[in-house]
Parts: sequence; C-alpha cells; structure tokens
Amino acid sequence: MFFASDNSGPVPPQVLTALGAANEGYAMGYGGDPLSAGVADRIRTLFEAPEAAVYLVPTGTAANALALACLCPPYGTVFCSPVAHIHEDECNAPEFYSGGAKLTLVGEGDRMTPEALRAAIEAEETRGVHGPLRGPVSITQVAERGNVHSMQELRALCDVAKEYGLPVHLDGARFANACVKLGVTPAEMSWKAGVDVCVFGGTKNGLMGVEAVILFDPARAREFELRRKRGAHLFSKHRYLAAQMAAYLDGDLWRDLAGRANDRCDQLVAGLKEAGLTVLTEAPANLVFFEAPRALHRAVMAKGAVYHIWGSEDGPDDEIVMGRLVCGWSLTPEDVAAFLAALKAA
Repeated sequence: MFFASDNSGPVPPQVLTALGAANEGYAMGYGGDPLSAGVADRIRTLFEAPEAAVYLVPTGTAANALALACLCPPYGTVFCSPVAHIHEDECNAPEFYSGGAKLTLVGEGDRMTPEALRAAIEAEETRGVHGPLRGPVSITQVAERGNVHSMQELRALCDVAKEYGLPVHLDGARFANACVKLGVTPAEMSWKAGVDVCVFGGTKNGLMGVEAVILFDPARAREFELRRKRGAHLFSKHRYLAAQMAAYLDGDLWRDLAGRANDRCDQLVAGLKEAGLTVLTEAPANLVFFEAPRALHRAVMAKGAVYHIWGSEDGPDDEIVMGRLVCGWSLTPEDVAAFLAALKAA
C-alpha cells in the first residue's frame, strides 16, 4: 500500500537487463557512443520531429532548469502555475541556471487558464527597464494537483504564448501518463500543440534516473549542450542513461508502464468515491488528491498505507485533511484493493 510517490517504486526488469547489456565492453563517453546516438534518433521518430535536438539528463530538475535557461535570459520571467514543480520543488534551480530570471505565478490552481495567462503576460513589460522581460510559458503535464490538461486546454495556453511571441516549455515528468490518459501521440501533445521544448520523463515512470529534453528548434541545441556541461549534468558514462531510455522505448514500454499506473489510479478513484470521500482531482492520470477526516488518515496509515497528507497527523479527529495518492507502474490491483479495504474498515 505504498502511494507516497511514483519515484519510490522498483525499476522494471527490462531496464536492468538493458543496463547489464550496456555494461559489456567499452564505449566512448559523454554521449559519443552508438547507443546514445540511436536513442536520440528513436526519440525523434517517436515525436515525429526529425530535426529536433535530443539530450539526456539524470533528473527532472536538471531537465527543467536547463531547458528554461535556454529560453529565458537573466532579466526575463517564466510564467507558470503557483503549484508548478519549478516553483515549489526545485529550490530555485530555474532561477540559478538562468542566471537570475524570476518566476511569475499565474492564477491559483494547477492548470493555468488562457485568461489568467494573458493577464499575467500583459502585466509585464509595463515598467520599462524596471521590470522583467516577458519569457517562456511553462506548463506541467500532468499538473501538480494530478490534473491532465486536455488537448484543448494545452493548445489554448500555447496559443496565448504565441500571441506574444513567447516560447512554451512542457514539464513532462509524467508525460507518458498524460499521453495514455488522453489517448494521443507524443507529437500531438508537444510540438503539434505549440510546445517548443518538451521533457519526456522517465524517472517517475519506472526508470532508474533519466529524462529526455527535446528541443524542437535545433538552433537551441548548442546552448543546451554548453549549459548542460557547465551545469555538471553531462554524464561521462552516458551509455548508462541511454540504456535506460532504450529499454523504455522498446515495444513502447513507456506507454505500458504508464497505462498500468493510470489503471490503478482509476481503481483508487472509484473506491474513494464509493467510500463517500471527496476526490479533488478532476482529471487524474496516476495521482489523485482527496479529503478525509484526520482520524481516517491515521487509521489507514496504521494499517500500513504510506502516502502524504497536507498538514499534521496531530489534531482534531474530525478535521478534514487533504491526502495525495500516487500510483507507480508496479502497484497491483491487489495492492489497491487492500488499501480500499483498509479504508472501509477504518
């Protein structure tokens, strides 16, 4: 009953096998090996973007921060949701790697609206040299409260950005989960919708630690290469990043793993609603937020459930507390059923 994070589960055996195969013999470092080149080509094919520049980095924070640094000068600002990972969970990495660019928070929820985005953009570049330059729009898909942007929502945000000539960055830590949820292709959920730079996340979907950054404008490639090296995120033994991604791509493993996680989340949502609890996430993929009395959270956790709540376990039993349940690829239907049984028994 481990629902704390999709970062916490095991690595699929296919990935470990691929790492073992990559460990044979010798290979050129820093991405100069055939496996790394092949993976980049395969990602271009997957995204239907033959001219795109593709780079692997070990963490989502590196992927986001380096990508945004290529899109935003130090005197600019990035437009994002107030609960975006780049704002709440990356310890000012985007500001650091960009050399000081700020973040402008748009709206109140995890999904920006076109109206709120337009208002935030209009509010900048109104103070001359005293204010920041308008910079990229950063969209998180799946968003941080578990919601998937519909294709209509995604295109609408990109359209607003393009009205002002601003590039769009897609934080795709859970990119695969969103693709499966929407039933779309990676190309449809990225450049075809108006995205300029996309993160194709792997770590939250079962990989040991690798993310792909896809820059659909190859003119940005050289700057990313330099920033990745300067930022200490160019792996010397790069083939071990590439091996994980190669296994991820084989037979659309990325889609299969995300589908398993999403199915378990659907099972959870149905059970939570059947138990009469309030589900806060409107369009979940593999994570869901819900409300329950503190006493219920405590009782379920005492039975072995592991997940995060917003607030302390200490306090009035009847106080309503928000909880977050995240499903990884390795959860089974029996795991979810055990949690729901514990919930009903609490």
